[in-house]
Amino acid sequence: MSTAGEVINESRKVVVKIGSQTLSDEHGAVNKAAMHNIVEQLHDLRKQGKQIIIVSSGAGICGVGAINKWHRKEDINYKQALCAIGQVELMMAYKELFGEYGIHVGQMLLSREDFGDHMRNLHIRNTLFTLVDEGVVPVINENDSVSVEEIKIGDNDTLSALTANLWGADLLIILSDIDGIYDKNPKEYRDAELIEEVHDIDGLMLEIDSSGKSRFGTGGVVTKISAAERVTKYGIPLILANGTKPDILRKIVDGSEKATIFYGK
Repeated sequence: MSTAGEVINESRKVVVKIGSQTLSDEHGAVNKAAMHNIVEQLHDLRKQGKQIIIVSSGAGICGVGAINKWHRKEDINYKQALCAIGQVELMMAYKELFGEYGIHVGQMLLSREDFGDHMRNLHIRNTLFTLVDEGVVPVINENDSVSVEEIKIGDNDTLSALTANLWGADLLIILSDIDGIYDKNPKEYRDAELIEEVHDIDGLMLEIDSSGKSRFGTGGVVTKISAAERVTKYGIPLILANGTKPDILRKIVDGSEKATIFYGK
């Protein structure tokens, strides 16, 4: 069993962030088979006595799938409207999939302001504890249909980290379309090797320039490392794994797949 697998086994309170790439196919539509497989794995974790909170992207993709005629419109109003439509589709999918196991889901839409206010923090935390204690799986997303730049968190990696810290989670798992962090950019170097354990997160952050480029990749990996920095400060490890691979969590536990796990110093 890998170190990441051991941490999954030892953790009771787990936040799982599911990225848009994990939920969509090569055409940008919702991949229902992949979504079903993820829910199935989360049900396995619950059967082991673990408590699960989901932070899910995918509202925009679901919105395009529901009303495709708007998909090329770049206007912010249309983007927010697609998220409003897609959020319903996304929650219906989670309701149906978890319903196969007799599990209820509850939706929470949050913005940056919610985490910056003490009373809102308290109410969010109390709602999370109530839902989880009653066996309901909370599904959290940013409130994209009303969020503007001033109150926007900006990405669900950060949202998942804020949620993990607020709930006092034992572990944050980010499911994306990458296997983890490499010693150099795997798109450019065939001999790039996966880094299975990261202890010096500050060192990784220093290697990222203002454009988000680094020796181990570009773009979205930056927000994932930043999320790891946020949670490990509170003693919460973060596992970055490839959620597009079927049964990824099961395979990490049995040691047949690898991932990157971040620890604090």
